[in-house]
Parts: sequence; structure tokens; C-alpha cells
Amino acid sequence: MDLSAGLRREPAPDRAEIGEDEALVARIRDEIQRDGPIPFARFMDLALYDPDGGYYRAVEERPGRAGDFLTAPEAHPIFGWTVARVLDEVWQQLGEPDPFVLREAGAGSGTLALSILDGLARAGSGLFAAIRYDPVEVEPRRIATIASRLADAGHADRLLVPMDRTSAWTGVVLANEVLDALPVHRVRQRGEGLVELAVDATADGFVEVEIALTTPALAARFVEAGVALADGQTAEVCLGIDDWLAGATEGLARGLVLLIDYGHPAPALYDSVRRRDGTLRAYLRHTVSDQPYRFVGRQDLTAHVDVTAVERAAGAAGLTHLGTTTQAEFLIGAGIETLLQAIQNDPTTGLEGYLTVRSALMRMLDPSAMGRFAVMAFGRDWPVGALPAALAFRGPGRRQ
Repeated sequence: MDLSAGLRREPAPDRAEIGEDEALVARIRDEIQRDGPIPFARFMDLALYDPDGGYYRAVEERPGRAGDFLTAPEAHPIFGWTVARVLDEVWQQLGEPDPFVLREAGAGSGTLALSILDGLARAGSGLFAAIRYDPVEVEPRRIATIASRLADAGHADRLLVPMDRTSAWTGVVLANEVLDALPVHRVRQRGEGLVELAVDATADGFVEVEIALTTPALAARFVEAGVALADGQTAEVCLGIDDWLAGATEGLARGLVLLIDYGHPAPALYDSVRRRDGTLRAYLRHTVSDQPYRFVGRQDLTAHVDVTAVERAAGAAGLTHLGTTTQAEFLIGAGIETLLQAIQNDPTTGLEGYLTVRSALMRMLDPSAMGRFAVMAFGRDWPVGALPAALAFRGPGRRQ
């Protein structure tokens, strides 16, 4: 999430006003009483995705100015319009297939999809007639919301009728700020070895305890990356990225996988000076904290993405790494400044409209905020020598 876009650290939200999902808390307590302290990854999974109380299973929309955090698509449609330019170029590089599927993981209420489709229509792109939007959401009720929003915008026929996900298709898999919310294990270096952080229950609430590693895969992740933690250092490890990537790309025979998130290569992510206490954060009403055990089911939990692990998982899934860059360079390479200029020259925009989009754009490009997000691109059966301009800005595959 963007720590500069209206997020603050003090004052903290009022517990009595917000509360927590009491039934979910009771179920977590029952599990701990039955099985003992649970790995943090299990706690995070329940807090975010439990069908009856998880944060992302709520009916109400979580991102946005009225929600808990602000992502680029909610900041202004220019983000989606720019992504639309990338999709149009990818479509052409693949030979203009029809249909061309856009599968969006973590589709939410369809904000990004609407701006992409509007962007294609505004530009008169031939892709608009060929594109079929395939939203993927953990909460099924949101699919109906997306269908309604697309219909209201005149895009009802762009929504893909539920498809057989094992069927081969050509297109793009897009995930914007999804990977950072995948459950993570937490570990801590103690002398020469690693311990795992688990969650126990007391009369006063949930607490952190140290236990032996629940799987050797945790220690193996650091060995694979050639990273050693400092004594006392805490870190997060997402072991679910391989399964998530396999599911997200199921059926993709030819096309692009585009992942945008707050992340770093392993050496930077596990830097013992800058990130000694890890990167786990909680987000609630545009406030960020390091207290994951408050407001259970009512606040978002995230951890920075291990870009090295994602690239490795993509290779294991049969994808070709096309490049990893920053969001700022990706958007500039895709021509977002050209779009801003067109808005400025449009007599119907007005000063207030221009200042609004310019302010949003500055946040998207700010290297201390959204601008440093990692943009990871992978191809499957990708044309040799082809590379979208958004990835070629300041050099092909330029890393952070």
C-alpha cells in the first residue's frame, strides 16, 4: 500500500468504535486451544480470507478514499487508461487474437477493469472489440457487483461468461496489489538457527510466541536466495506464491502475466539494517500500524513481496521472465505523460480536474511511494524479441 497517499500512523483507530469480528476471533481461539499456537500464516489466512469473517470476504469495498487504503486504480482512471495502452500493444505483438482474455486476479469491485475498458474505447483501440474480461475474486458476491458496474458503463458484453478454466486461452493475467496480501510465515533468527513466529491466545488477546519451524521450506527459501538474516532479525516468507501463480495462469496458452506490487529482490527485502523487524503492516481507515492482532477481520494485513521468489516461481510455472521494473518507469514507458497532456489540452477538463489527475499521477510516480512498486512481467509462448514499451523504458528488463 502507498504510505504517502493519506496514510498516517497516529492517532490509531478506536477499538471500541471499530471492534473485531467476534465470531472469527472465537473460532481462532478454539483452534489454538485444540491444536496449540498456530503459525502466523494460518492466522493471516483466517483474518483475511475466512469465508464468514475474513477481511476480504466482507460485502463492502475495502480500497478507496472511503475505505482503508488507496490503490492506484482508485486514485484516478489514468492508471487504467495507461494499462490499456500496454494491453493494446501486447495484443498487437501477439497477432491481434480474438478473443483476447484479460484475467484480473483480485478484481475487487471492478474499478481497474472499468478504467481499462474505458481507456481502450477512448483510444479507439481495435482490442476493445476482442477483449473479454475474466474477473477473479475471493468473494463471489463481488462478481455480481462487477457485472452491474460494467453494464452501467455500457461494457456488459465485455464480461466473459464463466469459462472452463482448463480451456486454453490467449491474453493477459493482471494482478495489482494482490501478492502483498497472500498469507506469510514469520521467522526470526536466533543465533545460528531460525525459529518461527506463531500466534497464541491469552485472556487479553492474541500474542506472538516462538516455535520450531513448521516446515523446512522456510529455511530453504533463504538458502535459495543466498540470504542470511542477522541475529534477532524478523522476516516474512510467502510459501503460497507457487500455488497462487499456477492457479492464476491456469489455461493461459499464450500471453503475458503482469504483477504489480510493493516488493523487492530478496537481498533488499531481507536487508538486516533497513528491514530488521520485517515488513508486516496492518491498514485500517488510512492508518498504518505494526499491530496485526487488533481489529481481527476488520483490518488489512500485508507484507512486502519477495520479487526473487516470484521470479523463481514463474520459471517453475513455465513462464519466461520478460522484465522487472518500477511502477514509475512502467507508466512513463507506457505513455502516461502523453495521456496527462491530452487531459490538460481538453477544454472540458477544467483546472480542478487537471489538478486532481496531476496530483494522483504524482503519487503513482513518486519513487518514495507508489512509484517504486515492482512491476514484474512474464510471458508464455511469447514472441521472440518482442517487448512492450512499458518494460523497455531506460533499458529492457531494468531491475529496481
